Amino acid sequence: MKPRIAIPVPTTSNLEYNQRAWPQYAEAITRAGGEPVAIPLDASPRETADIINTCHGVLLPGSPADVNPHKYGHEPIPECNPADPGRENVDELLIQDAHNLYKPILAICFGVQSLNVWRGGTLVQDLAPMPVNHPAGKTVAVAHTAAVAPQSLLGEIVPKDEAPEEDGFLRLPINSSHHQAIGIPGDGLRVTARCPQDAVIEAVEGGQDPHDPKAHFVLGVQWHPERSYEISAASRAIFERFIAEATAWKPRAIHTSVVQSR
Repeated sequence: MKPRIAIPVPTTSNLEYNQRAWPQYAEAITRAGGEPVAIPLDASPRETADIINTCHGVLLPGSPADVNPHKYGHEPIPECNPADPGRENVDELLIQDAHNLYKPILAICFGVQSLNVWRGGTLVQDLAPMPVNHPAGKTVAVAHTAAVAPQSLLGEIVPKDEAPEEDGFLRLPINSSHHQAIGIPGDGLRVTARCPQDAVIEAVEGGQDPHDPKAHFVLGVQWHPERSYEISAASRAIFERFIAEATAWKPRAIHTSVVQSR
């Protein structure tokens, strides 16, 4: 049986974005061997929970919204996009369930920011003009590289021929479509990739069990591997590893979780 992967609809109100973006995530999951499951943003918590309970992994996609800065103790600045409470509520349900039951998580762009805030971290609300064009957008196939720590989950996943080693890091070509980034990493999240030109965090990883890092697959990337699935073996490898983890996932008793309800 193919593992069912919960993917929330990206936004509550931007239909054009939803119709363009969600199918890309679904296609990547399907091609990697999984079954994408849309999580609506307008259902009741009980209805959402009923769908989540049938899923084996969680993919948190991008969004044109920004996480509400009040959730990480900041006042919004003018450059901060409006929050999307409906999307944030569903993300929190998905993340809580995945942490309670150790379901694998793949978080992308807004998704990794949402995950980081849930884990108690902060965000940079707007990246100052830098030598790297982080908001490059979907039309730019390669915006810059990410310096990936070789001794990391991500370093283990990406093919070395696509990410050659330089100065002790794997240099992975990536796309880029964001104006915010992780500031302070959340509890238990390890920074495993940065933009080499300006040190912007590009990837974090780490489940909540400090005694067994491999017990829970949690990987967040700031770029969009679903957009580069065709041209990048590393993008395909990320989705394939995620689906392999979801396939291997087994239900566990909630009382054994080290994370309590927030």
